[in-house]
Amino acid sequence: MAALTAPGPRAPTGEGLRKLRAVWIQRPVVDLAVAFAWIPFALAAWLLAGDTDGLGDLLGATLLLSLAHQPLTLALVYGDPDQRRLRRRIFTWSPLVFVVAVVVGGLVSPVLVAAVAGLWNAAHTLLQRYGLTRIYGRRVGQEDGGLEKAMLVSWLVLALLWAAADPGTPGRLDSVQLGSVNERAIRLLTAIRPVAALLAALCALVVVVLAGAWVRAERKRAVVNPAKWLYLLATALLFALSLVQPVAALIGYVGAHALEYLVTVDHHVGRRYTGPAAEPGGLVGAAVRSRLGRHGVVATYLVVWAILFSIVRDHASPVVVTTTFLTLGGLHVFYDGFIWKLRRPSVAKGFGMSAQP
Repeated sequence: MAALTAPGPRAPTGEGLRKLRAVWIQRPVVDLAVAFAWIPFALAAWLLAGDTDGLGDLLGATLLLSLAHQPLTLALVYGDPDQRRLRRRIFTWSPLVFVVAVVVGGLVSPVLVAAVAGLWNAAHTLLQRYGLTRIYGRRVGQEDGGLEKAMLVSWLVLALLWAAADPGTPGRLDSVQLGSVNERAIRLLTAIRPVAALLAALCALVVVVLAGAWVRAERKRAVVNPAKWLYLLATALLFALSLVQPVAALIGYVGAHALEYLVTVDHHVGRRYTGPAAEPGGLVGAAVRSRLGRHGVVATYLVVWAILFSIVRDHASPVVVTTTFLTLGGLHVFYDGFIWKLRRPSVAKGFGMSAQP
C-alpha cells in the first residue's frame, strides 16, 4: 500500500497487479458495448443538430424504444408466480392506483405530474447504472456502495442544474419535440434559473470532493475491478457531454438505458430459467426455454410492444396516450425496486453471484 502513496512515478508492483481483477457481468465486448451504448445515440443527435426533422425522428425512435422496454418489468412480475408472491397485494392493486393517480394528477396539476415523472425517470435511469456498478463491485468482494451512489447522484444533479442555469436551454428545446410531459418538466426546471447558477457551482464542488473521496477509497481496497472503472468512466463521459450538448446527452441517456435494461434482462433470465438449477418461472420461464430462446423472446417482445405503442400513440386520444405511457412507466420504475434486489438468491444467481448478506 505504501507504493501507492509514494511520490513520483513507480512501476506496478506485484502487490499492485494482484489488486487488479477484471470481472465482467457477461463478456468484455458485451459489457463495454452496454457501458458505451449511449455513444451511437449521442453521435447521431450531434450529426443531426441542424436538421430539425431528422433530430425529431431520432428522438421519436429513441422514446419509442424507451417506452417499449418499460412493460418488460410487468411481464417479469405477472408472468412468474414466484415474482408475484413477493408483493402480491402491491402487484394486484398498483395498476389501479397508478391510473387513478395519473388521471387525478393531470386534472389538478399537469406541471406537477410532469415534474414528478421526469425526475423519477431520471433518477431511475441513474439507479440502474448504480445497480450495475454495484454488481461489478460485488463480483470482487466490494460490499459497500454508498459513496458511489452519492457520486453518481451528484453527476445527475449537476447536469440538471447546469441545464437550468444555461440560458440557451429553451432555444435547444425548441428544436426538438420531447412530448408534452417532458417539455413541461424541463420548462419547470429552467424556471429556477436565477438560483440555478449558484446551485450548480456548489454542486460542482461536491462532485469534485466526492470524486476525490472515491479515488482514495479505491486505492485502499484489497481488490479493485477495472471493469467497474470503465463502466463509471462511460457514465462520467455521458454526464460531461450533457454540459456541452444536452440534447445529444439526453437522447443518449434515454436510449442507452433502454438497451441496457433489455440486455440485462436477456442475460438474467437466461441464467435464472435455464440450466440444471433453473427455476420454473411460470410463463416467463417456459418462454425462455422454448425454441425462441431468451434472445428470441426479448426480441419478439420488443417488436410487439413497439408496434402496440405506435398504434396507441397514433390513434388514441392525448389523454389516453398520456395516461397509458405514464402508468406503464410508473409501474416499471416502481416494480423494479422490488424485483431487482441482490439480497434475493434468485436475483443474485441471475448475475452469477451469491445473495447479498
